[in-house]
Amino acid sequence: MKYQIKRVMAVGAALMISACSFYEDSLWPSLTGDDPTGNENEQKEQAVSPSTETQKAQSPRNASAQPERSIIEVGQPALGTGNFVPTGVTPGQSTGTFVGAKVKELRSELQRLQGNISQQNGELQKLRSQLVSNSRRYHGTIAAVNARLQVGTTPGNPILIQQFKSAQTDLNRLAQDVATMNTLANAIGSSSTMSAFLSESAKSALTISGAVDEDHQQLAILEDEVNRTDVLIDRLSKEVAGDVRRQTNYVTTEQANLNLTSAGIKSGEIYGGSLLNVAMASASGGLQVSAGPPRTTKNRRPLVVIRFDRNDVKYQRVLYNAVSRVLEKRADAVFDLVAVAPDSGGKARVALNSNKARRQAEGVLRSLIEMGLPPARVAIAAKTSSGTRINEVHLYIR
Repeated sequence: MKYQIKRVMAVGAALMISACSFYEDSLWPSLTGDDPTGNENEQKEQAVSPSTETQKAQSPRNASAQPERSIIEVGQPALGTGNFVPTGVTPGQSTGTFVGAKVKELRSELQRLQGNISQQNGELQKLRSQLVSNSRRYHGTIAAVNARLQVGTTPGNPILIQQFKSAQTDLNRLAQDVATMNTLANAIGSSSTMSAFLSESAKSALTISGAVDEDHQQLAILEDEVNRTDVLIDRLSKEVAGDVRRQTNYVTTEQANLNLTSAGIKSGEIYGGSLLNVAMASASGGLQVSAGPPRTTKNRRPLVVIRFDRNDVKYQRVLYNAVSRVLEKRADAVFDLVAVAPDSGGKARVALNSNKARRQAEGVLRSLIEMGLPPARVAIAAKTSSGTRINEVHLYIR
């Protein structure tokens, strides 16, 4: 009798462990390339590790032990420091000749041009100051959000949502500043055109007959001042163009990171930098890659397997970690995302599970896009399998 009781207790304990293992094994990244089904020993080992890690991530008391995520914070690129002040125009005396009148006209045009340059330089200095101010405010807000996510918080924390909106406003101001600077660059281009016109006009005036020596002397001084102004405009144009290029890339990068911050606030966890930014940081060439049509998964090992054995499967963080590590090593990596449904239970059940698996795969794709992965890098497919009893989504790397 005692033997029977012990046997029943042992079987009951084994069933409880199996159920717990099955529950906690809802997600496991197969980074080693092992078969997600594996053998019995492998399944038991995989079930323990993610559950332990998940419990630590969700427990505030273990927040300090949580492994920190690397956050790609490029910071605002350095702005130019040039201050472009024209040297002025040398006054001249009227000689009463036609050439003298032409010199006076050109001198007036040069003064007007230098006035425009002074105005453009003042606008540039103001824009630089605004960019620095808005950038500091933006990064201060984002740092506060990331610090809170780093230690863990509730999904959709309203305080973080408010801070996120504030950061978004600051980033929009930065984008507007960059757009204004681009408009300024176009205005400087017009000044450059005017400078070239004045230079040619001064040279042409030297060939006009009826001039006195003083006319040519004033034309020589004027031509020299036009050339100096042209050099100043060229320096101004190059520095503004460099600022626009760097700040545009910076705002684009931060917009991608901000989208990922939004996903982190939704889940209450911190991820890191946008997946596209991770790939760009690791790339040495272009990143114009596309997954194209899906490929067969036969004899391929999945990078990540997500098992949907309950309604709310927390897969985002592990998914991000896995894809991020891949992109750090292979910046041009593309992926196959496959919805897998059980093929048992009759045609109606199979059809129902297949539709549900497709929706779950679409949800995983949306998560990847929110994390910054371009949708062109992911090919979606669906299949049924006799090797699974629940819906799964597999992510393969090519």
